[in-house]
Amino acid sequence: MTASPYEARLDSLRRFLGGAQEGVLLSDEVNIGYFTGFFHSEGYLLVTQNSAALLVDFRYYEAAQRQAAGCKVVCFQKLSESLLELLSAENIRRVTAEASHMTVSRFHFFSEKLSAGGVELTADGSLDTRIGTIRIIKDEAELEKIAAAQRIAEEAYLELLNDLRPGVSERELSARLEFYMKRKGAEAVSFDLITITGKKTSLPHGVPSGDRVEEGDFFTCDFGAVYEGYHSDTTRTVAVGSADDEMREIYDIVLRAQLAALERIRAGVSCSEVDKTARDIIRQAGYGEYFGHSTGHGVGLNIHELPFVSPKSDTVLRAGMVITDEPGIYLPNRFGVRIEDMVCVTENGCRNFVNLPKQLIIV
Repeated sequence: MTASPYEARLDSLRRFLGGAQEGVLLSDEVNIGYFTGFFHSEGYLLVTQNSAALLVDFRYYEAAQRQAAGCKVVCFQKLSESLLELLSAENIRRVTAEASHMTVSRFHFFSEKLSAGGVELTADGSLDTRIGTIRIIKDEAELEKIAAAQRIAEEAYLELLNDLRPGVSERELSARLEFYMKRKGAEAVSFDLITITGKKTSLPHGVPSGDRVEEGDFFTCDFGAVYEGYHSDTTRTVAVGSADDEMREIYDIVLRAQLAALERIRAGVSCSEVDKTARDIIRQAGYGEYFGHSTGHGVGLNIHELPFVSPKSDTVLRAGMVITDEPGIYLPNRFGVRIEDMVCVTENGCRNFVNLPKQLIIV
């Protein structure tokens, strides 16, 4: 019988353990959701060689019993007491917590409580690295959820284009896009939506305001939806009414860079090589100083996660990684262009989740 994705993920995590008397304690809600399928705002996951226990309070107990997989659900009244009971039952003597998610105050609290029961607590960055290594490769269930998030986002974006006209404000467009995505099944938006126009398109992470679209503007829309915890991420830049020769030239350079990087993506190629492919085209066109961010990043349960497609990254792409390809050129106080796809790396190339056109659209 095939193990569930959650059982397989927990088994991968168990390889971190040094022996039968060791355990790991997870507190990050995203990591807990990854390993159990249950996302909640407060709780802990204890994993040993022989078991996995999700500790939650009364507020989440019924929901956790219905949704959590690969673990038993424990409803605690006093967390430290329930935790020590579980540890004592398996004679666990050493527990490792996530270094990047355990606050100093919580670490001291747990350390004091566990030491009273003869258990040593450590917060080790190598556990965070291990979890990142496991999560960096997406299984089919994850890819299906990412694809669903992308479909929702695309349908909403195409609907939004019908609303894009001179006089409408950036903030209104952002609100409409979020509404369209949630109406189509999104749990949330992946991040604060970027719906900016005119000179503000030179800001890679410009914030929508009451500024209104004008004839001849570029409009940049960076958007994504969340579906069952998984994110999508896409950017498109379109022109409103018309585009002058310089706007078309810059758009063409960015598009060539984006397509070249897309062709470079495949298992065995380093992230820095993909970044260099896009960056060289922009630099050779004379706009290198106006492309100041990485070419891409990983996407999954977090909108930004491993791997990072940057000049300094030594990560080699592997099949199952999900990354973005998003070069841009940003001319200060004039305009900017970014084109972004989200893809899954394969042995011979990549699977593009995005089905939107990339040639310059004038609406």
